Amino acid sequence: MTEQKTGLPILSKFLTLWIFLAMIIGISLGYVFSSIADILGQLSIGTTSIPIAIGLIWMMYPSLAKVRYEELRKIVTAGGSKTMVTESLILNYLVGPFLMFVLAWVFLADYPEFRNGVILVGLARCIAMVIVWNDLADGDREWAAILVALNSVFQTAFYSVYAYFYITLASSWIAGTGTLVEISFIEVATSVLVYLGIPFFGGIITRFYFLKKKGREWYDKILMPRLGPTSLFALLFTIIVMFSLKGEYIITLPMDVVRVAIPLLSYFVIMFLLSFLIGYKSGLDYSRVTSLAFTAASNNFDLAIAVSVSVFGLASKEAFATVIGPLIEVPVMISLVNVALWFRRRLYKEKVKVVA
Repeated sequence: MTEQKTGLPILSKFLTLWIFLAMIIGISLGYVFSSIADILGQLSIGTTSIPIAIGLIWMMYPSLAKVRYEELRKIVTAGGSKTMVTESLILNYLVGPFLMFVLAWVFLADYPEFRNGVILVGLARCIAMVIVWNDLADGDREWAAILVALNSVFQTAFYSVYAYFYITLASSWIAGTGTLVEISFIEVATSVLVYLGIPFFGGIITRFYFLKKKGREWYDKILMPRLGPTSLFALLFTIIVMFSLKGEYIITLPMDVVRVAIPLLSYFVIMFLLSFLIGYKSGLDYSRVTSLAFTAASNNFDLAIAVSVSVFGLASKEAFATVIGPLIEVPVMISLVNVALWFRRRLYKEKVKVVA
């Protein structure tokens, strides 16, 4: 195997270790300084946390600046495009929400608040960290951007409808009662605009401005090698901030964490393997299969957190369950990056890098 060189070899080579250290630091800060959640809560505009927004936006921005927007028309009209879009929509808006609903009821039938939080995570399709996982696994960057854009549009239009259906209607069919959920179109649209719109347009402006000003060789060989690795610093910063919000609860209520973690862990693994299998059987190449699998398996935890806080309150068990989402997703996705690279070596017979 060959290892891909990056501008920050130590950070890239031991990324899994740094992520776990960031999680530990965040949890420790939240436990030792219990007031940190209140302080971070004050650094918010509505339900949008400014520190988390900064971290997520910068985390996505370098990757979105690498997207070849000038070639997107050629990419979306190439062979396999209809297959990618169709399979992505089915996996993200039929299979994913239903699978998380089933897992939530199987593992959390006696814990309705946790169950509702987990369902909210399953309904929030990923528009943020998936860009990082996709890049680490050598997925198709352009297709990842296209699928993320599709998710943003569908999420804005249907998230509140899905939440009402699964938490209020479908749950009442099983339990006899459901929780009335009121989620405004504006809340969802605002979240998508902040977490996707800003880095997306920032990436477009950066690319077209510097390609015209400095040329492609400077852009690809000078700017991107310096800008690209900063997304990993933003990832670590975001993890520390997020985990500090519920550090005290994670340490003092470990069994609650385990209860919520089981359906989430099951969901991430099942969705990734199922999506990868479907893409592979459809004849898609490795890079597109990888983009399909990660966009289907990942979730927009920040939207789920924002919605759970606005609907149920910051101190609610629903909010706690959504915060556990990234606690499970981050290490699982890093592991699945290596699974994807292993599949690449076995199924596509290519040499791959290693994400330690």
